[in-house]
Amino acid sequence: MSGQAVLGLSVATPVVTMMPRAHARWEESGTIEDVGRIATAAERLGYHHLTCSEHIGVPHSQAERRGATYWDPLATFGYLAARTTRIRFATNVLVLGYHHPLEIAKRYGTLDRLSGGRLILGVGVGTLKEEFDLLGVPFDDRGARADDALRALRACLSQAEPAYEGSYHAFGGLIVDPCAQQEHVPIWVGGRTLRSLRRAAALSDGWCPFGITALQAQDWLSRVALPSGFDVILGPDRPFDPIQAPEATMKALSRLGEAGATVASARFVHHSLQHYLEQLEALAELHSRS
Repeated sequence: MSGQAVLGLSVATPVVTMMPRAHARWEESGTIEDVGRIATAAERLGYHHLTCSEHIGVPHSQAERRGATYWDPLATFGYLAARTTRIRFATNVLVLGYHHPLEIAKRYGTLDRLSGGRLILGVGVGTLKEEFDLLGVPFDDRGARADDALRALRACLSQAEPAYEGSYHAFGGLIVDPCAQQEHVPIWVGGRTLRSLRRAAALSDGWCPFGITALQAQDWLSRVALPSGFDVILGPDRPFDPIQAPEATMKALSRLGEAGATVASARFVHHSLQHYLEQLEALAELHSRS
């Protein structure tokens, strides 16, 4: 899979997730109003989706490596849904082992309904054992549990009277109202391994990896048969700087397309909210020329 054009742009939303040594100083005092301004600007400029990640409780021992700021996706997207009308909302990602599939179906199905069908459910297996332990959920068989949860989610996300019988989850004889508005909610699988791509190709509609290079993604994508309409969301190896380095940014976008991306996840060099908004606009303009 190579040589295609990147079809869309997305926003790796600042403020709501702050990684060590990767976020800008201004984000530390950022507000939901700042995020709302980013969302409305991204929508006006034609960006495909915004992201918000999940950690419920980051152990002190892991905060230096993983960061400690993770706004809750459901609350964040509920607010942003009221500020926008078209841009989509991608959880990036929910850890499947932390939630029962019916809990996800009810909470995020409600979000899909109130947003007018704009949910993308990004999910992952999870790797932070200390967080699993804090929450009292199993860690060692999390992969098999995640596979079963993905099948269960497909059975219940858009069904008011869902039924499923699997290895770890089974339910029926109940009503989930509201459920998702979309007849088929896109489910994307995150991760940073070839196994995550194979899981995504087998059980979902897209792959949204993190922490891997375009070259690595391209190699893995060449090894896996992907279903029709499958999305691949890739970020640049280094943050975009479309204002100061437009040619390098165009080359980076092209590289993501060559690697197999259908959507480019935008990370920017930015020093203030206003600078971030200007970078959003500059990237959208460059993308429109490609």
